[in-house]
Amino acid sequence: MPESGDGRQGGASRRRGAVLEEAILRAAAEVLGEAGVDGLTMDEVARRAGTNKNAIYRRWPNRVALGVAAYRRLAATEVTVPDTGSLRQDALELLRRANSTWSSPYGEILRGLISAAGSTPELLAELRAPAAEGDAYEDAWTAAVGRAVARGEAPPGSQHPRVVSVPVALLRNEYVTRGVPAVPDAVLAEIVDEVFLPLLRGRGGAA
Repeated sequence: MPESGDGRQGGASRRRGAVLEEAILRAAAEVLGEAGVDGLTMDEVARRAGTNKNAIYRRWPNRVALGVAAYRRLAATEVTVPDTGSLRQDALELLRRANSTWSSPYGEILRGLISAAGSTPELLAELRAPAAEGDAYEDAWTAAVGRAVARGEAPPGSQHPRVVSVPVALLRNEYVTRGVPAVPDAVLAEIVDEVFLPLLRGRGGAA
């Protein structure tokens, strides 16, 4: 029986497009989670996805590009919104949760990918950009700031996407540029007290 373009036998088992891409990313995420960046190989991903390397190379030019795409899937998470009654405490709690996630094995994978990407600007930009988990954190920050606005603790307009993304962007920058295994809690407090809250106050009200 002839094989399909993804290396599987033809007929009902043939996979294409988004279905095959999903299988490849799922397999790559599994390898990253188990063996880290050094253990990510096209051969192993192809084996787990039930396809061949050509099907992978048509979508990603090398294992690092595949790793970056898989990391964005692996790091996807649902973020609950704290409600302490204080914007400062909510902000610190959100940063601590993100810090805990990024200092876990996920953070080690991220640092490994940054190192492997070297000076490739496209891959480094993709790692710096908000991934799935970045979107989740932004939604949580938007909700937390919205509660603060309703309490009169933050001025109207504070939920602007550029504003709510600042704390997570600064935390991510600590990992990307400094290569630290974990960010000290004192730095999280600085992000909140020296940057985020003053930024809100500058939008016309007291935070």
